[in-house]
Amino acid sequence: MKERLTGKTALITGAARGIGEATARLFHREGAIVIITDILEDQGRALAKELGEGAFFCPLNVRHEGEWKIIFEKIIIEFGGLDILVNNAGITGFLETKGPHDVEDVDSASWNEVLDVNLNGTMLGCKYGIKLMKRKGAGSIINISSRSGIVGIPGAAAYAASKAGIRNHTKSVALHCAEKGYQIRCNSIHPAAIMTPMWDAMLGEGEVREAIIKSVENGIPLGKFGEPMDVAYAALFLASEESKYITGIELNVDGGILAGAEARPEHLGS
Repeated sequence: MKERLTGKTALITGAARGIGEATARLFHREGAIVIITDILEDQGRALAKELGEGAFFCPLNVRHEGEWKIIFEKIIIEFGGLDILVNNAGITGFLETKGPHDVEDVDSASWNEVLDVNLNGTMLGCKYGIKLMKRKGAGSIINISSRSGIVGIPGAAAYAASKAGIRNHTKSVALHCAEKGYQIRCNSIHPAAIMTPMWDAMLGEGEVREAIIKSVENGIPLGKFGEPMDVAYAALFLASEESKYITGIELNVDGGILAGAEARPEHLGS
């Protein structure tokens, strides 16, 4: 069976671990040339080396436009353009900034840093992704938002605001490209309860970790955390020709959380 991304060139931000790593692995397996980008250079280079032919690493801090300009020029020279962009890089701010992050006492510098990485980084990715995809005549931009981009999170105000911004910017990009006739699609994915390193700051260790995991899973209709590959497969669909008539949507990968039911299926009546 022919790989679903054969002949495509894909750039994935924040690809050294978690959802980005899973997406890089899957896209590479499906035949794409994969450009792995991250600020975690050692992990990113190791992943590219492991994947082998067709996988490349480039350091990229998504908040810095100058670095986007550098990678833009590299892609033009080496690949002639881009077919797929996954704007995945993001932070909660809990580990990366001093906080606090609740709506009443939020630290302004921490707020700005989270929005700078998550929202501005995605904006810059879309800006340069469009320019690169126009050289190929078509493309797919996939922005990783979150459940937090749809519902409020009082204790993570900046993160929620940034992800909501990504959700809406996705639609602006989708409509802009459609109006211009670019044949570039843009969609957002909204993961929730996906077991990635981002959860470590909230879960703790040992028995405490297990108790918190159990508590969270009790509120997930499907009854368990998702895996990074669950999100990667959603990205694969949006990257492939199977979704060629889909743009501007938000795809939830959340075990049913955003369906609105707190109770797990076995707790529901017939």
